[in-house]
Amino acid sequence: MNRWLLLGLALLGAALVPALLGGSELLPKLSRFDPQLLMTLVGMILLCWVINACRMRLLLGDQAARVSRVRTLGVVMATEFAICTTPGGGGGPLTLMALLAREGISAARSGAVFAMDQLNDLVFFFCAMLAIAGYALFHSLGRSQESMLLGSAALLCAVLAGVVMLLRYRRKVMRLNGRLLQRLGTSAPRKRRWARKLLRFVQALAQTWQLPKRTLFLVFSLTCVHWGLRFSVLYLVVRGLGVELAWIPSFLVQMLSLSAGQFSMMPGGAGAAELTSASLLTPMVGSSTAAAAILIWRAITYYLYLLAGGPVFVCLLARPLLERWRRQVG
Repeated sequence: MNRWLLLGLALLGAALVPALLGGSELLPKLSRFDPQLLMTLVGMILLCWVINACRMRLLLGDQAARVSRVRTLGVVMATEFAICTTPGGGGGPLTLMALLAREGISAARSGAVFAMDQLNDLVFFFCAMLAIAGYALFHSLGRSQESMLLGSAALLCAVLAGVVMLLRYRRKVMRLNGRLLQRLGTSAPRKRRWARKLLRFVQALAQTWQLPKRTLFLVFSLTCVHWGLRFSVLYLVVRGLGVELAWIPSFLVQMLSLSAGQFSMMPGGAGAAELTSASLLTPMVGSSTAAAAILIWRAITYYLYLLAGGPVFVCLLARPLLERWRRQVG
């Protein structure tokens, strides 16, 4: 109950940010937005789901045959719904492992798939930052855009450094984890069980990493297409509102806003993402346009995930659990 209350408060706060920012000019701006462009944006998100389903099937390798294509799409939608409704997106990997376990895929393998998926995302953002930095060498960027670029680069480098250190010193991390469990009074059988799970995950991750290079390249290519579509939404929304804004500033606004939302530990970054994007976007396009753009952008890239993913989540995960509980009670 507390989780859903937190989500409700987060959504309320998220809606208040553009409402207060846009004031009386918000509704007229929204009413003039082209419905055809809105449907195009929805279609882009649907294509993103299909792309992510393809990425998952490629990373599953031989075990992809256990899951139908339609069910893979449902797993992707349910997982992203869980990410959007839990603090820091922590429910995403748990949902993915639970759903794939019903198809006979081990938690270690599904966890490795999720980890490889996230690693591909990090590599994409790193390459994007390098490309934008190269662009900045030959083109003049505004002071605010340079600040956003430096902030994004610093944040990304910190995350990548953490991942590299974790992989480089994984044995020391495992020993440290064992000492921590010992201090917490964890029993020896339970410690061995956790150690086995961790070793299985590392082994599954290594197997995923050893997929054919063509497969890994295809996964990364699909990652680039996915994020290219996702990060073009705000750009198209602003242009649809009649304001010219380059793609690079819109990319940086979205990256910093979503990062702030992730670190806020609010479900889906609700509230924090809106506040950050409002502070970054308002100086570029004005308060009323920024408010309308943020509302449409978040409706497409967040609220749509809740509305479309929620029923899929219930059908795939919650309904079978409820039916099992009813059989036990009956």
